[in-house]
Amino acid sequence: MFIGADFRPWFVYCKKLKRIYQKKEKNMRTKKCGNWIVRGLLMGALLFAVSGMTSPAWADDAEQSAQLADKARMTLENFVKAQEMEAFRNLLKDARGVFIAPQILKGAFVIGASGGSGVFVVRDRKTGTWAGPAFYTIGEVSFGFQAGGEASEVILLAMTDRGITALLGNSAKLGADIGIAVGPVGMGAAASTANLSADIVTFASSKGLFGGIALDGALIKVRNGLNEAYYSKKNVTPTDILIQRTVTNPQAESLIRSVAAAVEGK
Repeated sequence: MFIGADFRPWFVYCKKLKRIYQKKEKNMRTKKCGNWIVRGLLMGALLFAVSGMTSPAWADDAEQSAQLADKARMTLENFVKAQEMEAFRNLLKDARGVFIAPQILKGAFVIGASGGSGVFVVRDRKTGTWAGPAFYTIGEVSFGFQAGGEASEVILLAMTDRGITALLGNSAKLGADIGIAVGPVGMGAAASTANLSADIVTFASSKGLFGGIALDGALIKVRNGLNEAYYSKKNVTPTDILIQRTVTNPQAESLIRSVAAAVEGK
């Protein structure tokens, strides 16, 4: 009896320890299971994101954006080489940004609906280096090509910080959100650029014929799909691309080189 009485407290204590151990073991199993669930959810989200970036639509946007950037480079080079575009070359040296639409389609002369896609590159004030491109649409307006005919290629020179800021938003209406002016074209037209004080100066070409273009009321909107596909990043914005420069694409090098060379007169 004495021995049994002596060992009874230890027996109770051991039972308590066993219950505590079993409870901890159960909690560990529950926690481990929870961790696997969390890991599974994260993996599923990752696979969903990756599948979205590799979907046929994403691939089409990636190809379209690359082609648009390359066509924009060729358009810029054609404008720079044209003998009658002396005023354009002079203004380009001081431009803060360059918007290039290689092809404007479905437009009638003076009256009609026109539209197309374009790219925008911006110069850093401190370093003088260029960033971009960011992708946009331009349209919902009747374009009046002053030299006659349908405007098939358009370049807008952003001459002020206000012009840059307006185009960084989701959309901008030319002539309302930002002031625009038709760029002078022809031999001796460069002298008239000194009197231009607009945020945006417009130039155009149709079938090799260069001229100014009236774009009052034109709406420029960001093409999020092309931006995301070109930089392989969801929700990327023009500010990310052009100002903060948090994303890049090696395919943009040829366009950026052409812009820099044109600005330097090379």
